[in-house]
Amino acid sequence: MSSFMKILFVHNDYAKPSGEEHAVQNIAGLLTSHGHQISWLRTSSDVIGDSASQKIKAFFSGIYSTDSRRRMESLLDQGKYDLVQVQNLYPFLSPSVLAPCRTRGIPIVMRCPNYRLFCPNGLHLSHGQVCERCVGGREWQCILRNCLDGRLKSAGYAVRNAFARMTRMILDNVTIFVVLSEFQKRRFMDAGIPAERIEILPNIAPKMDGNVDENDESDAISFVGRVSPEKGILEFLDAARKLPRNRFVVAGSTDAMPEVTRLAPANVEFTGFLRGKDLDDIFYRSRLLVFPSLWFEGFPNVVAQAMACGKPVVAMKIGALAEIVEDGKTGLLCDLEDRDELAQKIDFLWNRPDLCREMGKAGREKALAEYSEEKFYSRLMKIYEKALKR
Repeated sequence: MSSFMKILFVHNDYAKPSGEEHAVQNIAGLLTSHGHQISWLRTSSDVIGDSASQKIKAFFSGIYSTDSRRRMESLLDQGKYDLVQVQNLYPFLSPSVLAPCRTRGIPIVMRCPNYRLFCPNGLHLSHGQVCERCVGGREWQCILRNCLDGRLKSAGYAVRNAFARMTRMILDNVTIFVVLSEFQKRRFMDAGIPAERIEILPNIAPKMDGNVDENDESDAISFVGRVSPEKGILEFLDAARKLPRNRFVVAGSTDAMPEVTRLAPANVEFTGFLRGKDLDDIFYRSRLLVFPSLWFEGFPNVVAQAMACGKPVVAMKIGALAEIVEDGKTGLLCDLEDRDELAQKIDFLWNRPDLCREMGKAGREKALAEYSEEKFYSRLMKIYEKALKR
């Protein structure tokens, strides 16, 4: 493998900014800082809006986009790329862009932070409940259960997944699939992807400035992230209700679920969406972070940030969270079925500030050792090297 590579990044941005955009920009920036040359094939879903014509276009292009394939062919012929890094292909790029890479002998590394390859909505979640019914060629379950809250939309997502599976446009053209955890790797193997073509690459824990030690201002129990049922916001509010003497903070937009402000007890503060220093301050002012997510998370950046900031994490024992949060060492894990345990474990940690400091220190050490930029880059280069040799 040459010291510096020419890499084409391929990504369809979501209509609303997401963790995927943040991650793909960070990866591209990291590679650029190490001397690699990055180019883009990029589209965005924000043009869809309420436009009927754009929705129709998105439906058909998600299945197969001749325009996107031609754009890819042109870029590959002009650019002489060493490798292609793919993130999200839907709805405007589609798997049609992959075959031109293979015919030119250019390896594809596809980063998969979710389960979209075999779950039409990408989350293994249906109406707030974990669901794996579509795995194994049963995409029609998405339509039957109306997973996207609209029959036409559910049908569109199901059809494009089924088409990609039956034509093997993804499976036959991607060189290596990159997942974020061992848990995700097992899910991908169960769905039929060979183990030797799956590599694990956890996210980068952000570098946190300032004092990460416990201080007198650490007076909050915080929830950071998307305010939605699958993220466990109702479970968080229930815990706050059971611990009325404690101060709880929700840092995240409530636009998708405005009723939570009415449902919340008086000891819960809503800050709205935060970023940068304002978000960092939430972590510094928190004694612990609660991450009560109810679905198969890949690798939550919020958890990594809390660890980097030296804060213990109380999370549900589901998906990759049991790998990231070491129960009794960097935080505490809760049984999904026990509705009282979340409040009990929050209360347990809150009343043991020395233990909070000890767990926070262990979490920070883990973040620095396993989730640093340097570790990420080293792992990524090994993945690229493997892809180039296949």
